[in-house]
Amino acid sequence: MKINQAAELAGITSKNIRFYEDQGLIDPGRDPQNGYREYSMDDVRRLEQIKLMRRLGVSCENIRKMKEGGLTLERCMREHLRELEKNGESIEHMKIICGELSRESGDYSSMDASSYLARMKELENGGVQFMDIKMSDVKKRKSGAIIAAAAVVIFMALMIALVIWADTVDPAPKGILVFTIVLFGSIIVGVLIALNQRLRELEGGELDAADKY
Repeated sequence: MKINQAAELAGITSKNIRFYEDQGLIDPGRDPQNGYREYSMDDVRRLEQIKLMRRLGVSCENIRKMKEGGLTLERCMREHLRELEKNGESIEHMKIICGELSRESGDYSSMDASSYLARMKELENGGVQFMDIKMSDVKKRKSGAIIAAAAVVIFMALMIALVIWADTVDPAPKGILVFTIVLFGSIIVGVLIALNQRLRELEGGELDAADKY
């Protein structure tokens, strides 16, 4: 099936699926004739598993570890329970579901996410609000983008200061001086524009849409 069909069956968006693929959480097959992704019902089941974990607030990193066998479902849920308790979260329904999942005899790959998602939908209809996972992931991405941009801006500003200082010691042709300062200044402006666009994407663009579940 195509990505839009898989998205409809799993109750998420195509952007969600592409985001999960980028994160290494799902690996759909490809049509040997055209190279397009082909999704199976197993892929839909895995997407439901991912959706359930994300709705409970589990990070993509831990989902990837469970998928690769480096982290068991029981350990993940127990650690997540401790994290919820440590942070003082009063989300009792999430804690109940995490507790039930920690007592399941199967592993992550055999987990039946559909029944839990159905329960969560009923609870939401009754007014319960489950965790918005984008809070932690988007915050991390914002920090990384800001730090990287700040490093470039500071370096370019230092270069401008160095050029001006060098001109006071050994004056260069004004044209070259102005060109150099404008060049470094343009890089700073470009970096700030790129940072602004990146932050907008994280706030309300495709990454925001992907992080909703």
